[in-house]
Amino acid sequence: FCTPCLQECLKPKKPVCGVCRSTLTPGSRALDLEKQIETTETTCNGCNKKMYLSKMRSHAASCSKYQNYIMEGVKAVTKEPLHNTRSFPNRFTFPCPYCSEKNFDQEGLVEHCKALHSMDAKQVVCPICASMPWGDPNYRSANFMEHLQRRHRFSYDTFVDYDADEDDMMAQVLMRSLRDK
Repeated sequence: FCTPCLQECLKPKKPVCGVCRSTLTPGSRALDLEKQIETTETTCNGCNKKMYLSKMRSHAASCSKYQNYIMEGVKAVTKEPLHNTRSFPNRFTFPCPYCSEKNFDQEGLVEHCKALHSMDAKQVVCPICASMPWGDPNYRSANFMEHLQRRHRFSYDTFVDYDADEDDMMAQVLMRSLRDK
């Protein structure tokens, strides 16, 4: 969970689980889940080494065969890059939607808006979202400042392959889930 979503679950007088909405007791740990993670064995999809789930994350970060396994999946769903780059939106610099000052990187836009426009309630289009393949260039955020702080604390470029075909990616995930144990 990200911190803002987790905080929303803990806000009410009776905090609830972010998944099943059952009542939580603040400060108590999910010991049954911790035990299950500590005692459930799995196999690395790269090197086929057996280990407990609790060790998988650190193993995956250092296993070159697992990294290759992931990259095979990425390559399987990546389209060949198009040579006409003029059809791609600029995802590196953005104008301020309030004052139209230009050439902010994502972090710069967030800082600029926090410093100069934090009290501006005008509904505006998020230039970062509008530049994304799934973005709607006409959608106006009801609370742009909150949107910036929740959605744009990281760069999508770190996590998104813009050349990947979503339908191919889903088919690949389904195939791998059937193949993986």
